Amino acid sequence: MRFPPSFLDEIRDRVPISSVIGARVSWDRRKTNVARGDYWACCPFHGEKSPSFHCEDKKGRYHCFGCGVSGDHFKFLTELDGMGFPEAVEKIADLAGVPMPARDEAAERREKQRASLTDVMEMATVFFQERLQSADGAKARAYLRERGLTSATQQAFRLGYAPDSRNALKEFLAGKGVEKAQMEACGLTVFEDVPVSYDRFRDRIMFPIEDSRGKVIAFGGRALSPEISAKYLNSPDTELFHKGNVLYNFARARKGMGKDSTVIAVEGYMDVIALAQAGFDNAVAPLGTALTENQLELLWRMTGEPVLCFDGDQAGLRAAWRAADMVLPAVQAGRTARFALLPEGKDPDDLVKADGPEAFRTVLSEARPLSDLLWMRETSGGVFDTPERRAELEKTLRELTSRIKDESVRYHYSQEMRERVLAFFGAQRSRQQPRHGERDRNFGKGQGGQWGKGGAGPTAGRLAVSDSLARSAMVKRAGGVMPLRETAIVAALVNHPALIDENFDHVETLDLSHPDLRLLHSALIDAVAHGVTDDSSAIIARMGEAGLADAWQRAMALVRRARLWPVMEDAAIEDARDAFAQALHLQRSASTLHKELKVAETALATDPTDENYRHLVEIQAQFRDVQATEALIEGFGISSGRVDRA
Repeated sequence: MRFPPSFLDEIRDRVPISSVIGARVSWDRRKTNVARGDYWACCPFHGEKSPSFHCEDKKGRYHCFGCGVSGDHFKFLTELDGMGFPEAVEKIADLAGVPMPARDEAAERREKQRASLTDVMEMATVFFQERLQSADGAKARAYLRERGLTSATQQAFRLGYAPDSRNALKEFLAGKGVEKAQMEACGLTVFEDVPVSYDRFRDRIMFPIEDSRGKVIAFGGRALSPEISAKYLNSPDTELFHKGNVLYNFARARKGMGKDSTVIAVEGYMDVIALAQAGFDNAVAPLGTALTENQLELLWRMTGEPVLCFDGDQAGLRAAWRAADMVLPAVQAGRTARFALLPEGKDPDDLVKADGPEAFRTVLSEARPLSDLLWMRETSGGVFDTPERRAELEKTLRELTSRIKDESVRYHYSQEMRERVLAFFGAQRSRQQPRHGERDRNFGKGQGGQWGKGGAGPTAGRLAVSDSLARSAMVKRAGGVMPLRETAIVAALVNHPALIDENFDHVETLDLSHPDLRLLHSALIDAVAHGVTDDSSAIIARMGEAGLADAWQRAMALVRRARLWPVMEDAAIEDARDAFAQALHLQRSASTLHKELKVAETALATDPTDENYRHLVEIQAQFRDVQATEALIEGFGISSGRVDRA
């Protein structure tokens, strides 16, 4: 069976070659860089002790530097497993989730037609290139010079000129034996509702649009006359071209991604070309419309974290918001986007011309993650000075994160937004709240005060808990008492037993540092094993029987001094649940990173390589991020009272 090249390209693009080869080899951990799609292993085609077999996801190719074998997905399966080519295609199609094409003569005729249409598009490209260099193209050449494009750049992107004539291209193609129907099928002529067809592109600078194999499938034309209403005109959808499924400069950008494996999506043809001339070979652009879901999939085939770059004006910012809304539901581990916002009033072309490539590199280095952009949109310029407005912001953020389809990413986004809300409201309140003495006079102290059970709702409770938890490290250093965050977790579980069943997998494996808290945790698990979890008093009695009454009293005394009312016995279950979730998240993050830090330190001590050093630095940075989160909450926080040091 003969398979259409477009079908083979589609399934190859959908399945990373590493997933095909990875089933037969073990990747070398030292040389492999998963984030970049760069893999190394011992060659499966010949025996060797050191890895010289290399495959790259972005190229979809493998090569062994030892024995010289190389190929793509299909060749790997046919040569290593002895499959026939149709069987290999069927296997890759199954992995891609794409049905095998029906075997019929009509499909083969269409494929032949596509091949012939590609030939016609190539002829048109050559025609436009030649006319750019002719006397007719003088005005177009002058425009390109004014835009700063060198002759080499024009040739690299195969720029051309469509003369101001209704029949110039049509007559040229007819002289080459191209039929009228083929010209119409390529979208090169306008034939609907007119007695005689005519050239679609006239008096325009022509930008050839290529597919993933570098074949010209469409054109974009930029009008030279200011009187033309449509400044840019694209080819219509054809057998070869569907605008929402193609990125301008895709094939060239995939090859030019470089060591950082980054791809940049900008807004227009000229931005892509200007960036390439300035040394950025990894830029692509949608075709005159907002980025589509299919175009986003193309970006993710190249890299897990493309940079979406938007012009520095209100229209560019609105485009960034729309793109963020489109990206959000589809994010997964290893599939997201960053957003680069240009200076006010400038596009990439303007920026590199005025300030040079370094200015654009600075913009890229400051690209923001998706979570930052969403937060900025929902809070920028907003005033959240009432409980209703704060509740509305929380509701909006919950609705946003609920759109994420991936359960794990949705959970982490929820945690991220919760922590941002805590810090943000704390910052606002710290600017608005009265002096400490005035607050005491106005609102009283303890649970009868501002944040008591009759006061503000769950939001305020989370703020109080978060602020107090952030102080745990200082309390531990000052008095040598139980860590406050761990104490809050145990207190919440004992005082609100419903949380045990809801979170049993996490509760059972709690990693606590203080010996008394570990004993209380053991007694809690023992109570669960004996079915004594109907109410908190039964669990506390069980702890007393185990000789832990004093430890429990000290734990509760610490919680009361810190005024962590949401984990106390008379708090609402909703407040307790929220406080427990936050404390558990911080506890697990800190515990995991602490273990990874120890492993990384040991690895560097025993094997002081650059790779181990970089890994240690990365873990240290993540550990500092967790500490910084708590420090930020503390710095901005508004507690219901101070943690007593007595």
